[in-house]
Amino acid sequence: MRPSLSLLGPDLVSRVLDEAFVILGQTGGRVQSEAARALLTSRGAKADGEVVRIPESLIREALATVPRSFALYDRAGRPAVRYGEGVVHFDPGSSCVHVLDPETGRHRESRAADLVRLVQVAEQLPAYAAQSTAMVCGDVPEGIADLYRLFLVLWYSDKPVVTGAFTARSTVAMLDLLSAEGGGREAMSSRPRAIFDVCPSPPLHWSDFAADSLLVLAEARMPAEIVSVPLAGATAPVTLAGAVVQHAAEVLVGVTIHQLAGPGAPLVWGGAPAIFDMRTGSAPMGAIETAMLDAACAQVGKSLGLPTHGYLCGGDAKLVDAQAGMETAFAALVGVLSGIDMISGAGMLDFLACHSVEKLVLDAEAIEMARRFGRGIEPAGGSLAAELFARAGHSPEFLKLKETRALFRGEQYLPGAVIDRGSLRQWEEGGQEDAFARARRRVAELVAAYRRPELGPDREQALLEVVRREATLVGLGGLPGI
Repeated sequence: MRPSLSLLGPDLVSRVLDEAFVILGQTGGRVQSEAARALLTSRGAKADGEVVRIPESLIREALATVPRSFALYDRAGRPAVRYGEGVVHFDPGSSCVHVLDPETGRHRESRAADLVRLVQVAEQLPAYAAQSTAMVCGDVPEGIADLYRLFLVLWYSDKPVVTGAFTARSTVAMLDLLSAEGGGREAMSSRPRAIFDVCPSPPLHWSDFAADSLLVLAEARMPAEIVSVPLAGATAPVTLAGAVVQHAAEVLVGVTIHQLAGPGAPLVWGGAPAIFDMRTGSAPMGAIETAMLDAACAQVGKSLGLPTHGYLCGGDAKLVDAQAGMETAFAALVGVLSGIDMISGAGMLDFLACHSVEKLVLDAEAIEMARRFGRGIEPAGGSLAAELFARAGHSPEFLKLKETRALFRGEQYLPGAVIDRGSLRQWEEGGQEDAFARARRRVAELVAAYRRPELGPDREQALLEVVRREATLVGLGGLPGI
């Protein structure tokens, strides 16, 4: 028996989907893209300007073609992330604009060198099955920012990548980059290294670039992760159940556009829902209700048999402190027990605006502990305890038994040195470091131990050609971070 978490009963899941279908059939979704609207209306949807009313039958037709599972591959062509197979994966949060400077303890603009440092550390932490385009690089022009973040990850990492773009043109250029790195379009789509987050705008709005990006990705047969972001109480109904309905409706519009454009193209039911804090006017990503929304939205997607994604393990603390640890630990456990396929957000602070590589290291420990909890308690050996007592009797020395030596690594998660389990005396003699100091030291060790993967001269040249082509268009002379 594995522990699990379900916040919605079967009847409530059905009500969520029923109301989402009603909303899309009556109120409709706002779709700015002419191409996406034309695709929808050609299959029976009704358009009134940008508002498109989509019949339930058309949505269910699209749902039927979504693959129930697929993989992301590492550079060597091995499946490293398996969506839809009951495995929970984690990746660092994406697209922050600040980094917590470990020397000054202050937030500052993130730059290419900061992203490189994060990628180098995440590459060596087994807790993260994938990398992400984690930071917006302030020393890179906006016109090439999306492409350049992906370039740096591909340059320094062998892992799959969770990425995304802020313009449809950027999506096309990023596909060129992935094609160059992967050996052509067919190889890129048959063994994809990357998945693209695509976000509707609440409530019920698909912008030009978001809808067009879905069309581009479907045509390229590249995985898309629809990340709906309802804000309960502000851009979504204040009740958690109402926000889950809105999330479902927004994702269903995207599913329909995507699958009509490319039936069978890989797709994920994703999201980054949150509540609106009525006291501060903020969107707390570390709130327990935000974690509940992620779990409930994923449960609706799983009821449809779709791969799922959620945004957890980020938080609202400004420093790597007790609040940051509490928010991450709660969220990691909720995500694991909910069985969400991919969980983004680790390493992030300040409502996902800031990254901390030191927090990323500490979050890896919380993730591994949550995974251990998710495995539950299982029998090992011929009996649970009777055979051990037959040999040990009333002696307290179970440490001497061979079974102890053989089984303890499977029973216990043994954390790294950033977690203090020594005595008070050992801590005092070791310099009385707090968790941040230990994480800072661990980051330095990982950066020193990092070795850049071998890409091969042909692959390196192909990547550089695409990046230099795009860099020329925006007047970028050098390549920051390289």
